Amino acid sequence: MQVPDLEVGKQLFVGEGETKALGGLRGSSYIEGPLQIGKDDDFGDVDATLMVGHENNSDHDNHPTTSLAVKGDVHIDGDEKISNKYSLFVKGNAFFDFGDIGDLQERFLTADKRPKTFDMVHPSKGKGQRLRYACIEGPEVGVYYRGRLKNGNVIELPTYWKDLVHSDSISVQLQPIGAHQDIIVKRWDEEKIFLQAKGGMPIDCFYHVYAERKDVNKLIVEYEGSSFKDYPDPDYNDPKYGGQNIITG
Repeated sequence: MQVPDLEVGKQLFVGEGETKALGGLRGSSYIEGPLQIGKDDDFGDVDATLMVGHENNSDHDNHPTTSLAVKGDVHIDGDEKISNKYSLFVKGNAFFDFGDIGDLQERFLTADKRPKTFDMVHPSKGKGQRLRYACIEGPEVGVYYRGRLKNGNVIELPTYWKDLVHSDSISVQLQPIGAHQDIIVKRWDEEKIFLQAKGGMPIDCFYHVYAERKDVNKLIVEYEGSSFKDYPDPDYNDPKYGGQNIITG
């Protein structure tokens, strides 16, 4: 049966069952599914409850290249019990038109290949001017602690460093302030660094302390592979790694 136009004044039901969500809302529709919109050959099987493909309307001369346009917010509530682990799967590039995200593929290339940077509105010059900084990169997963020591001889490390870093990886840089003091590192452990100056002079210096993290796997700097997926690390799906190169429990 073909009709030129069909007007439904209240609700349209296709299939069996009822919908509690719509109630008796005027102008609403319930379609049991599956439902395909678009070309006949866009889908070879039932891929989803709603399948949206390319437009196939012969009355429309200028066919749009976009299959789905949404004005307003979108909420995705994934269910791993009946689907895979991805609540949203995108095959191809994506563009986010808010903030400074933009082209997602380009952002990933920036994160994976190029220097690790952050970009922001210039804090002093304001709108129309920007400031870009880059992260320090090296062959280890390292952390640092810096500051000034005055009239003392002990650098107190953060209390959590004993659980965060390898104590034998700690290195210290000292810069005397005001005069040469011949400062040396006398000894250290995972909580404190003990200094000594020539002739017992009072110490006044800047310090930088670096160490390698022990809560993550040691960084493998060079390895064979064609992509980051070939990195010889434990299974990212292992619950104890929490989906990343870090032991979570």
